[in-house]
Amino acid sequence: METPTDAHWMRMALRLARRAMGETSPNPMVGAVLVRNSMEIGKGWHHRAGQPHAEIEALRDAAQRGNPVTGATLYVTLEPCSTHGRTPPCTNAILAAGIARVVVGATDPNPRHAGRGLDLLRERGVSVITGVNAKAATELNRGFNHWIVRRTPLVTLKAGMTLDGKIATATGESKWITGPESRRRVMRLRQSHDAVLVGIGTVLADDPALTVRFGRRPPSCKRRVVLDTQARTPLTSQLITDLFVSQTVIVVGENAPPERREALAQRVAVWKAPLVGGRIDLAWLLIRLGSDGVISLLVEGGGEVHAAFISAGLAQRVAFFYAPLILGGANSIKAVGGQGARSLAETTRLTDVQTKMVGDDLLLEANIVPPSVDAIESIEN
Repeated sequence: METPTDAHWMRMALRLARRAMGETSPNPMVGAVLVRNSMEIGKGWHHRAGQPHAEIEALRDAAQRGNPVTGATLYVTLEPCSTHGRTPPCTNAILAAGIARVVVGATDPNPRHAGRGLDLLRERGVSVITGVNAKAATELNRGFNHWIVRRTPLVTLKAGMTLDGKIATATGESKWITGPESRRRVMRLRQSHDAVLVGIGTVLADDPALTVRFGRRPPSCKRRVVLDTQARTPLTSQLITDLFVSQTVIVVGENAPPERREALAQRVAVWKAPLVGGRIDLAWLLIRLGSDGVISLLVEGGGEVHAAFISAGLAQRVAFFYAPLILGGANSIKAVGGQGARSLAETTRLTDVQTKMVGDDLLLEANIVPPSVDAIESIEN
């Protein structure tokens, strides 16, 4: 039975798990707390794939502090693993330690393993409670939950725009529409994703670095992906000349000029992709990224790239920053371009909408309601 304090300790475990934001892929983020006699006696979190899981870290922490764990309660944000992967099953360690009670936030999202670890613990006499702070525990690993079932990354569309949905003037000026607080929030978004994607238009217009920068800390970098059908990325661009060149992937079409493709391939990874309607096959690209262990992808535009993901039904979330500005103009560049919906029935709908002020800007985050197959075919035709 769940106790009044279970939620408290689970919140602590969730905070521990978030310390590894952006570091555990393709594993989930997990935090664990050991409690005995209403006192925390050990804690830990999963730091990186291949390293000990959160449960093991918590047991080691308790041992280092000289705290016995027999009869203790283990709070863990995700169901303990029961199979041997890069590390031994955590259920074995839990049983060997004499843990009396295990409280779990979310069950394993992998259909082949869901509930298996919990059943094993129950069979061995361990009291198991599930679903404590389940929503927060599930949302913590939104990307992993999507990838482990579909083997493609969860796609989030990010844009900074005016209130009337414009990301640049007709002449291409876009720095800076949103404020410094929003730009810092974007750094957090990049840090929490495995890869960042832009189109060649963004590269030609802005020459972005797409790095993660926090104050005086040295910049870091996730994988950077450029959609560049005709291999037009300049050899002088930051993405292929900076310190993080090994993190850049240029995705070109199968009909890209060989000489330009080969010139890029001397600097960075170049993937030759099939085309659909003259554009990179995004479904193919997501499968390729997923096979490389990319579980979450942040798409930073521009408008035509956003529209392509939406019309193909391949985006799952949005993170839109709205500045208190009105740009207007028929030729201003839109956050979402494309042909647009021809009727309200074809519109892209959002759910689980959350809004918050970020400085003077408004951040809207939401899930995209998956379109029906008929709706996708209607838009494409």
